[in-house]
Amino acid sequence: MISTTVVGSYPIPAWLPNARSIEGVRDAVLAVLKIQELAGLDVISDGELSRFDVNHPETNGMIDYFLAPLDGIDVHPTRKDIDEFRQSSVAGYRKEPAAMCRGPIGEGQLNLRRDWEFVRDLTSTPLKFTCTGPHMLTKVLVDQHYGDAEAVAMAIAEVLRQQIASIDAPVIQLDEANIPGSPDEAPWAAKTLNHVLSATEAEKAVHVCFGNYGGQTIQKGDWAKLIGYLDAIEADYLVLECARRPENEIAALGEVRSDMGLGIGVIDIKDNQVESPEEIARSIENIAKLVGGAERIRYVHPDCGFWMLKRNVADAKMRALVQGRDLFEGRS
Repeated sequence: MISTTVVGSYPIPAWLPNARSIEGVRDAVLAVLKIQELAGLDVISDGELSRFDVNHPETNGMIDYFLAPLDGIDVHPTRKDIDEFRQSSVAGYRKEPAAMCRGPIGEGQLNLRRDWEFVRDLTSTPLKFTCTGPHMLTKVLVDQHYGDAEAVAMAIAEVLRQQIASIDAPVIQLDEANIPGSPDEAPWAAKTLNHVLSATEAEKAVHVCFGNYGGQTIQKGDWAKLIGYLDAIEADYLVLECARRPENEIAALGEVRSDMGLGIGVIDIKDNQVESPEEIARSIENIAKLVGGAERIRYVHPDCGFWMLKRNVADAKMRALVQGRDLFEGRS
């Protein structure tokens, strides 16, 4: 049986930026949880609403939320910092660094357990806890201390490992959206990712996509170049972008080691068109043939988070996802 889930983020309710009290955020999270419950999703998310920062709306708290509280991190770049960052590959879609590493990285004021405790009792449906991975966080900062990207990533990974260790979520998901554009960094990217995952006994998921910055595909590349990376990940299943990828590329995912569960994206989050249940069922069937059978598919989900869409579109896509899965499996 195939389960349904989301990747993480949900569109920010129009009223939330003007109601940033604890009560306002809690009410917004409750609404998001209830919408997912009513859609019939098997594993849901808090929508990452507590991480939203009006000063960084384009990344919905996926980056700055994790870096800003850390020891050794400065989030106020100088002109020289910006010039240095613009020599990096990431500067193609981000003109300024998220942060500068000016000293040893420590957990500082980051408190992910508080985030989890805020939401865990608001629903009886299984919840996933999402966290940006060390490779992506490393790629968006300027290192002025370690002199080595792997060393920076491992320092961040150790902080995240300590944070994740105290979270008793049913599912822990790490998000890595930069690795498709940097496959040569796969060995250390996988190593630092696994260091974080080693902290938890929860079901472990890793989301890999080709970017969704303002609704745009950011990273060039293809799945075939990432098979070694995916095989090296010590997780229970992968959460992969497939709705926007060509069939010949998706077929490469059949080479991922057989004990790794596959989560496949069958909802295009860069398009406002709502897929029909029939379209989703056909997508599941087609991808199942490409990767070696439906038994390889653990989850179906959107390609990435919903943050860029209108709420009514995201809600309709979630309902269609469940209906499409049910149609594929012949559920009543």
